[in-house]
Amino acid sequence: MKKSAIYPGTFDPITFGHIDVIKKGLKIFDKIIVAVSESNSKKCLFDSYERIKIVNDALFKDLKFKKSNIKVISFDSLTTDLCKKLKSTVILRGLRAVSDFEYEFQLSGMNKKLNNSIETLFLMSDADKQIISSKLIKEITELRGDIKKFTTKSTVKALKDKYA
Repeated sequence: MKKSAIYPGTFDPITFGHIDVIKKGLKIFDKIIVAVSESNSKKCLFDSYERIKIVNDALFKDLKFKKSNIKVISFDSLTTDLCKKLKSTVILRGLRAVSDFEYEFQLSGMNKKLNNSIETLFLMSDADKQIISSKLIKEITELRGDIKKFTTKSTVKALKDKYA
């Protein structure tokens, strides 16, 4: 039986930090399901359809990942409900810095209360990618800065087009 993990997030936009977590996850799991949240709790620059296209372009066009190992979907439910629907018992989460840990720790505990059979696995991105955040990439783009070190070619284009 193939083992899969759900990697939920807004991915507004996807960064090399997110991609690093996906790469590391693929060393552990047969399949990573990148679940793009449709949640309105965060004000996103891109709508969920745009984010899914950006993630697909980044992973499959720019980086040539195998589509058999990664699936990109959108969701508008609790992550634990998505896990149940897709028969996955693992939620994959990335950590950049200690500041991420408190929120992620609370989220993991709440998910465990919602569904005791689901585990959260935290993966650290490599040190050179820990400073990267979607928020900062958007700010740099808006101010006409160079973001090529932080995300893929197609994502850079999508951001530039959005701020044009």
